[in-house]
Amino acid sequence: MSKSHDEMDAIIREIANEPKRDNRSYLAAVAKARDAVAQAEAHFDAPVKVTTKTKVKASGKFVVKLTFERAD
Repeated sequence: MSKSHDEMDAIIREIANEPKRDNRSYLAAVAKARDAVAQAEAHFDAPVKVTTKTKVKASGKFVVKLTFERAD
């Protein structure tokens, strides 16, 4: 199925005009996780293995637990 040039231009224009997602919270969380990995590696003086657990609390909070251990 081919679309006309005008239709493709309209689709691209719509995509370009969509509001941008605010990624500040995501980027801050990733930065904290990376810092935690670096701290764990410094603590163990070795590479680490990371496991995660997630749950939704009754209050509606989404909790992520990171557990670090030596990557032997």
